[in-house]
Order: sequence, then structure tokens, then C-alpha cells
Amino acid sequence: MAAKKKETVTYHGVGRRKRSVARVFLTPGTGEIKINNKKLEEYLPQATLRMIVNSPFAETETTGQFDVLIDVYGGGYAGQAGAMRLGISRALCQASADYRPILKKAGFLTRDSREVERKKYGLKKARRAPQFSKR
Repeated sequence: MAAKKKETVTYHGVGRRKRSVARVFLTPGTGEIKINNKKLEEYLPQATLRMIVNSPFAETETTGQFDVLIDVYGGGYAGQAGAMRLGISRALCQASADYRPILKKAGFLTRDSREVERKKYGLKKARRAPQFSKR
């Protein structure tokens, strides 16, 4: 008789922010966070962005209970950090329904829909008009 392989539970969440998309996979573990196969500190050198990514765990007091694997692409570092936070929050809601009110109150389950406004013709930027001179 072959030994059965122990099946691990994986929770999945997708987060978006500006042009960034993050696919998040949570598995019960030691708290290791890997982003695009790099450690969190290696991928996000700024402490503020690391704090944004870790904030759902801090709010739900689950720091160090889950291993996190994140695939993220598009946008810049700030948008990616926001996308990761939303993805982690959604995955935590799958892990336990008790986390939902905590994350909802903190505002981590709301998708920030703000996008860059397009540039219009005749203008220098989206709203900035060329300088006007009477003479």
C-alpha cells in the first residue's frame, strides 16, 4: 500500500490596484512571503510598502501563521503593494469567515478604483491647458 501524501489547503485571492494585478496563494506555514520567487525584503526595499503588504496579517493577528506566494505584474511598486494587500485580504477571508468584519472595518476589502485620467488633445496633460497670454 502506498503512503498517502498529505494534502495542504491553499487559499487564493486576486488583488488589483491602478495597473497592477496580484495573484495570492496562502498556505498554513511559518510566515514566509515570496513575491515573484523573491523574498519580501528583496522585492520591496521600502519599509512602508512592506508594512502595507503585512497589514492584513497585523489586523487579523495572524502574523507568521501563513506562507504567502504572490505573482504580481504591472504598474509600479506602490500599486503592486496595494494589489498584494487586497489579494491577501481576500485569501484570508477564504481561510476564515471571522476575519471578514475585521478586514472590512480596516478598509482592506475595498478595491481602490482610481486610475490615471487620459490625456486629451489640445491640452498638455489630462487637464493642464497650455499657458494663455493676451498679447
